[in-house]
Amino acid sequence: MKITYIDSGVLISATDGVGRIADKALEILGDSQREFACSEFVKFEVSPKAVFNKQTEEAQFYEEFFSDVTYWASDLTHIVEEAYQIASQYGLAARDALHVAAALSVGAEELVTTEKRTKPMHRVTSINVVSIFD
Repeated sequence: MKITYIDSGVLISATDGVGRIADKALEILGDSQREFACSEFVKFEVSPKAVFNKQTEEAQFYEEFFSDVTYWASDLTHIVEEAYQIASQYGLAARDALHVAAALSVGAEELVTTEKRTKPMHRVTSINVVSIFD
């Protein structure tokens, strides 16, 4: 089983996306050869807006995904410290650095994102960053 950290964009694409991108997101989320890793950062990015806007099906989709997560990045102090180092080393935005640090903290083998290959997140060498746009 591959430990895969899922970025918020993948979840959003699975619910709001169309065509190939939505299909790719759903394919990854439905892959039985993966165990999923996530963080409260992702949950915070996707769930409150769906709840506030009364998008019940979308909120339920997120909750179903979160209930299937095997590895939760929970040492927030360590994650924030590592994220600072990662952001400084690779030129990442704060949110992206937090996701990379969270993925690394749980031993994820890959981080699946919607960030295109031209974005700084793909400079990181300590984890395989995979874009659903590839």
